[in-house]
Amino acid sequence: MRSVVRILTGIAVPVLTAAVITAGSPGFGAYKVKDGDTLSHIASRYGTSVKTLVALNNLPGNGNAIYAGEVLKIPGKGSTTAARPAKRSQLGRVTYIVKPGDTISKIAKRYKCSQANLLAANKLRSSDRIYAGKPLQVPVKIRPKAKAPAKNKNNTFAGRTYADHIVARANRNRAILKNRKLPTRSQLRSLIVSTSKRYGVDPELALAVSWQESGWKQRVVSPANAVGAMQVIPSTGKFASSIVGRELDLLRPQDNVIAGVVLLDRLTGAARLDIAVAGYYQGLGGVRKNGMYPDTKLYVKNVLRIKAQLERGWDPLR
Repeated sequence: MRSVVRILTGIAVPVLTAAVITAGSPGFGAYKVKDGDTLSHIASRYGTSVKTLVALNNLPGNGNAIYAGEVLKIPGKGSTTAARPAKRSQLGRVTYIVKPGDTISKIAKRYKCSQANLLAANKLRSSDRIYAGKPLQVPVKIRPKAKAPAKNKNNTFAGRTYADHIVARANRNRAILKNRKLPTRSQLRSLIVSTSKRYGVDPELALAVSWQESGWKQRVVSPANAVGAMQVIPSTGKFASSIVGRELDLLRPQDNVIAGVVLLDRLTGAARLDIAVAGYYQGLGGVRKNGMYPDTKLYVKNVLRIKAQLERGWDPLR
């Protein structure tokens, strides 16, 4: 016995088998009707119209009925190539409790589904009545889940994770420095020494901090957007700018060194040496409020060790 689908007053009621596309007559493809298909769905899928399908296939009753397993001619671009179906939207169902005054057409319109699909999902005929309190299964399109925005990689530095916008700025600065001609490490060492002497800061201290931070390299930019040889963040750059009386560009080696040295000058003038070094890494206010974090203690130990080695004549570039 064949399953039959009828089209009632323009409402296509779907039936339920597998669709097969085969080569058909010249200029046409062939489509095998499956359970759940409607003529309007097939027409939409293949970019044609119900009227065209009715005419091509001489469907009885002006297309009042198609059945699962029936092979229909489908307009095709080639003589042996059948049209490919467009991807169907995924469908799910929600349960709706009928309210007084509801009709099939109103519910279908509210949920943007066809009356035919709504009737079929509930095994109803167009002549059946619905009543308040009756639960209906309503076919709805399932929207694909939006992909979560890609997260920046390498957002974490020294055990801390930084916001994407900060990392994005750091990436931009890194790209700028990558394309610039910059001083060698030996030249940066000389620059740090001369700048330290100008601002009255112990050169070995500034050299030790810079070696620990960047290895005397201007191209280094951390995920926290600490820039250059002295690894100065933008807010510290603004602070140093206010002290020297002009805007410092942290991407320029000279200005970067000035910013770091000026900060060391203020820190050593406000606290003993180990606290000052800790303040360069953690912030002096943070050290005074919370004490040194474990990574800060390690930082201070390393910087003071490097300083002592430099004072004994150690040259890491040899």
